[in-house]
Amino acid sequence: MRIGPIDLGERPVVLAPMEDVTDASFRILCREAGAAMVTTEFVSSDGLVRDVSKTIAKMHTLEEEAPVAVQIYGSLPDAMVDAAKMADKAAELAGGHGADVIDINFGCPVSKIAGRGAGSGMMREPDKLVAITEAIVKAVSKPVTVKTRLGWDENSKIIVELAERLQDVGVSALTIHGRTRCQMYKGEADWTLIGEVKNNPRMHIPIIGNGDINSAAKAKEAFDRYGVDGIMVGRASFGHPWIFTEIRHLLDTGSELPPMPVRDRVALAKRHFGLSLDLKGPVTGVYEMRRHLSCYFKGLRDFKETRIKLVTSKDPAEILSTLDYIAQRWGGEAPPVEGAYGI
Repeated sequence: MRIGPIDLGERPVVLAPMEDVTDASFRILCREAGAAMVTTEFVSSDGLVRDVSKTIAKMHTLEEEAPVAVQIYGSLPDAMVDAAKMADKAAELAGGHGADVIDINFGCPVSKIAGRGAGSGMMREPDKLVAITEAIVKAVSKPVTVKTRLGWDENSKIIVELAERLQDVGVSALTIHGRTRCQMYKGEADWTLIGEVKNNPRMHIPIIGNGDINSAAKAKEAFDRYGVDGIMVGRASFGHPWIFTEIRHLLDTGSELPPMPVRDRVALAKRHFGLSLDLKGPVTGVYEMRRHLSCYFKGLRDFKETRIKLVTSKDPAEILSTLDYIAQRWGGEAPPVEGAYGI
């Protein structure tokens, strides 16, 4: 599968953008685990245009995580185009590797974004959505992709027609989450319309399916049953970045890997923690790792006190010592993984 000049290989599995999750340390870990491409956290077009330093910092990427997409969102056409131009020059503005792909977020369902007409809120204004996309494609040199949903609600599933229109204005790939905005993340993702888009004889750009891929078996089923070109994994990777290794192994060999033992999860958590400290310093690095650390060990018996220690300690040395204790006490166990979002 290719996105413009970027070859992602056969049946690629890519990391979805997730706010407060997909920072550089997590993206590197997922690339090392086998993700074919990763995506930044959501980058506000309004924030970029106002030169908000925190927003610009989200565009900072590293060579180790390439290929990487910078995802922008917003509802104002001029601001979106200006933000896309800035993302196109992310290496100059934010330093580091920059963007290989510019992804437009027309899929986020949370109220603070969709309620302002951005993210999946744009599904209520498909003409505006397409016009913004076309203007961005014309304004930048990098491949442009779109991530969206089936529609706004059950009565407005417009994705089949919308996919054709987005292709016609020049997007290089389309990711479809198999829910409407009104579903948020409830119920099961409906992949039938994703398959309908992929099997539409008019479509020739890559179609990436997203929604409820929380195991290697489900990823393989999605490829086999719906014929998508790629799979995007989001919530199930939180606390479980090695899901990309599991999926890749099943796709390539036909066999499933056994659950990862706790001692190996500790080693991965240490790698993640070290990257976070290196990239963000001891204060922010510790604070922002709290949301990740305990999720590595969900399902462990008698873990409550140790979990509290992991998520309250401010001392990197104490956290590393706690991780060593986890490896010593539970090292040989391999509990089933449950993502941070319960899938």
